[in-house]
Amino acid sequence: MSKIASIMTDYFEDVEYTEPVKAYKESGHDVINIGLQGGQTVKGKREQTPVEIHKSVTDVRPEDFDALLIPGGFSPDLLRGHEAPVAFVKEFMSSGKPVFAICHGAQLLITADVIRNRKVTGYKSIIQDIKNAGADFQDSEVVVDGNLVSSRNPGDIPAFIRESMKLLS
Repeated sequence: MSKIASIMTDYFEDVEYTEPVKAYKESGHDVINIGLQGGQTVKGKREQTPVEIHKSVTDVRPEDFDALLIPGGFSPDLLRGHEAPVAFVKEFMSSGKPVFAICHGAQLLITADVIRNRKVTGYKSIIQDIKNAGADFQDSEVVVDGNLVSSRNPGDIPAFIRESMKLLS
């Protein structure tokens, strides 16, 4: 089964992490949480869901994983202020392996400059940012463009999980 990296820090959107991860694990996939500091516990923005960061993003490489999950919330905006997460996401996208970004997850993709000429969706407040990054914004519950699966908000989670699971199989 696949080894999935989930890149995150504090203020992630709880259900955009918990629901996909639950589905991935129930299907036999392994999820490794990566962030700014290994051993740290980060918390979700709404429900304060505690999540242990297993490894620092500086201690892993895209080759270590089969797919990447970028939960939304305020976490992607915080992460894109640091060089290491941006470099990791950029390298992961160029690997051709599956990348799953929901809601504000596209902010990390924007800063990594990896969505030019790609079909992408995201939360309504970042639509213009997605377009300014050179992507073809699609207002749809889930958009699949090659190795990239994106969704707009928590209401799109079932479609997001369905399409990400297809790329994992």
